[in-house]
Amino acid sequence: MTDLNPDNNPRHPQHSHHPHHSHHLNHSHHSHHPNHPHRIRLVVLDMAGTTVADGGLVEQAFVAAARHLDADPEPMLDHVRATMGESKISVFRHLFGDESRAQEANRAFETAYAELVDGGRVAALPGAREAIEELNSQGRTVVLTTGFARPTQDAILAALGWQDLVPLTLCPADAGGRGRPYPDMVLTAFLRTAVADDVRQVAVVGDTSYDMLSGVRAGAGLVAGVLTGAHGADALRAAGATQVLDGVHRLPGVLA
Repeated sequence: MTDLNPDNNPRHPQHSHHPHHSHHLNHSHHSHHPNHPHRIRLVVLDMAGTTVADGGLVEQAFVAAARHLDADPEPMLDHVRATMGESKISVFRHLFGDESRAQEANRAFETAYAELVDGGRVAALPGAREAIEELNSQGRTVVLTTGFARPTQDAILAALGWQDLVPLTLCPADAGGRGRPYPDMVLTAFLRTAVADDVRQVAVVGDTSYDMLSGVRAGAGLVAGVLTGAHGADALRAAGATQVLDGVHRLPGVLA
């Protein structure tokens, strides 16, 4: 994936000398280096498994969706676990093949997940809200992304009281329909927020291999895996993680 690295591309000038950008920078002697964490201006955070405790809700909702279609969920669960982080409609297309059945399964999944959320089954991971607030106070912009559809994402945000915590939340449909492992949501966050001059000033943080791959494909300067969700450190590093953290609560300290 070396062709994705813009380090040697003369079309990526550095803008750190412009005074109107200075409020984003930590003025250490390292701040001119594009890959130094002090340069991170945009932080793209996954939700379930990264900032939000999943607690098996995805698997429970998937089982409900499979049964809705009179399918046996057990043979499918390994694929569901392996593809955590991927857009859910993509998972259902793979499992059911037929588009109409995939769409029906996706609707059933979203309904089942929303019922679990409404039943009080969703919670923030310890320190997640505080980490987001600390990143905000450091002058960084935080965007929350998900593989869920918009109604489910909104239900989670409402259940946590996070509607106003960040300036932008994205689901695959907001980025043209392609979720992870494509870089589209990361790049949409980069374009919509317009706070970073270069993709290397973006940090991508998640708990799955697909989160890491989306960050690598987007050219993010920091791709951090967290050990609070689906995949372990080896899988995260194999997918391109530049750092592996115990949890998102560690992120502000890494970037400070």
